[in-house]
Amino acid sequence: MDEFMAAAIEEAKQGLVEGGIPIGSVLVIDGKIVGRGHNRRVQQGSSVLHAEMDCLERAGRLTAADYRRATLYSTLSPCDMCSGAVLLYGIPRVVVGENKTFRGPEEYVRSRGVQVMVMDNQACQDLMTQFIAEKPQLWNEDIGE
Repeated sequence: MDEFMAAAIEEAKQGLVEGGIPIGSVLVIDGKIVGRGHNRRVQQGSSVLHAEMDCLERAGRLTAADYRRATLYSTLSPCDMCSGAVLLYGIPRVVVGENKTFRGPEEYVRSRGVQVMVMDNQACQDLMTQFIAEKPQLWNEDIGE
């Protein structure tokens, strides 16, 4: 498995340990992780702290040139909000752990020039499948249903 997806999975597991939703993300620039995050909506009482948003927040202020060299890794297909951040900052590549349990607007993001690679990672899918089965109401809240 890719070391960066492994780091995103570790973030997802940390979120689960904290009582949150097991989705993790890392931002990589020039082969180095510059930001790490996990879904903290439950832990922080936040409406916007999906894993990707937490990761971008924790990466801090970056230049447009930095974002253009970045790859965002996420254990789950990014939602509309997180995909919007990818487009806003011009992040050219997104690596998705899995998109079977949830699929964001991947085709739209691709149509805007972003390379989206789906790994079909079983560990990512198992984390989400188990969580959704155990806490469907919390999951539906997270995806706006």
